[in-house]
Amino acid sequence: MALTVKNITVVGAGQMGHQIAMLCALGGFETTLHDMQEKALDQAQEKLRGIMDKWAAKGKLPSEQIEAAFSRLRCTSDFGEAVKSADFIIEAVVEKLEVKREVFSMLEEMAPPHAIFATNSSTIVNSLLANAADRPEKTVNMHFFFPPLVMDCVEVVMSSRTSEETAETAMEVCNAINRTAVLLKKEISGFVANRILGALQREAVQLYEQGIADYKDIDIICRKALNHPIGPFELMDLSGIDVGYYVMEQRYAETGDPLDKPAACIEEKVKEGHLGRKTGKGWYEYGKEGAVR
Repeated sequence: MALTVKNITVVGAGQMGHQIAMLCALGGFETTLHDMQEKALDQAQEKLRGIMDKWAAKGKLPSEQIEAAFSRLRCTSDFGEAVKSADFIIEAVVEKLEVKREVFSMLEEMAPPHAIFATNSSTIVNSLLANAADRPEKTVNMHFFFPPLVMDCVEVVMSSRTSEETAETAMEVCNAINRTAVLLKKEISGFVANRILGALQREAVQLYEQGIADYKDIDIICRKALNHPIGPFELMDLSGIDVGYYVMEQRYAETGDPLDKPAACIEEKVKEGHLGRKTGKGWYEYGKEGAVR
């Protein structure tokens, strides 16, 4: 039997967290968005207001429904305040194992005993986080895709110790926020989508580094020949090149397989701070009118 969820807390107000929080508020949950930095919370609220104003203007949602959602969404930089009444907590901080483990340790100390801990990690299995807390049966992966307000899929992943009740609750939360959830009962780093996507990206980067084709041409081929909505390099820019870099670093740390190590061209982009759309430059340059190629 699933846990009754009324209050959801999202930890991390970055490019994933603030949109996940809005989904929860739109789904009728009393929602708290936490970030240690007040600036991040201010930016999150500004971005969400901009998105929702566009939705209202396009008739995607009535203004009354949007305002009701905003009335259910609050922001705080006080961690204890954010989690003290939570039934369900979604961690959406940076894709680094040590950072996520620190968050889980703090959650164990401050969250209610009944609260479920879900990680939005795109590659780190929840069993690597569960022992930083003391409730492995209440820990689950809940992997949203970027941007969460647009992408209709969530991978819900159980470890061998995740309870059926926890998995069922996560699935019901997904249903309430109008997202298609797929339950995976066996852990594997990267889950399904990112393992398939990673194989595509790895091959694309190798073709580029070997001088077989320019990254722009590879994107064109993937769009035109394979009917992908965007090419692998465009997708890296959209998601954030640093996000993919951290995923590859984590995978390499787990496997030691040289194929999982971040490619030199990816590492160079991260060191230069050219992370994609969010910095205005990645593989492509971005201005107000979109990508400049």
